[in-house]
Amino acid sequence: MNELITHLEELLQGFGPIRAKRMFGGYGIYHDGLMFALIADDTLYLKADAESRKEFDSLGLPAFRYAKQGKEVTMSYFQAPADMLEAPEQAVYWARLAYAAALRAAHR
Repeated sequence: MNELITHLEELLQGFGPIRAKRMFGGYGIYHDGLMFALIADDTLYLKADAESRKEFDSLGLPAFRYAKQGKEVTMSYFQAPADMLEAPEQAVYWARLAYAAALRAAHR
């Protein structure tokens, strides 16, 4: 198990249980059956949408990108702010923000 996942499980106790699932050389992070985060190259990315993206943009946090068949693909996941990984209160705030974006996406 990835050390970052173990750290997230501890930080997000106030958010609720999370589950990590291996995917594409990284991990999808799930809560109540919805993927709200991913880990790639030991970096945490959180789900965002039109409603929550401004939070990430205001901090200059980049979107998750990867190459597919020679083209760059940008996903609706943004790098988590560094302070999220240092304080449980911040971790829960950002996890709730990302989970809300995942819920909105699931209802579309």
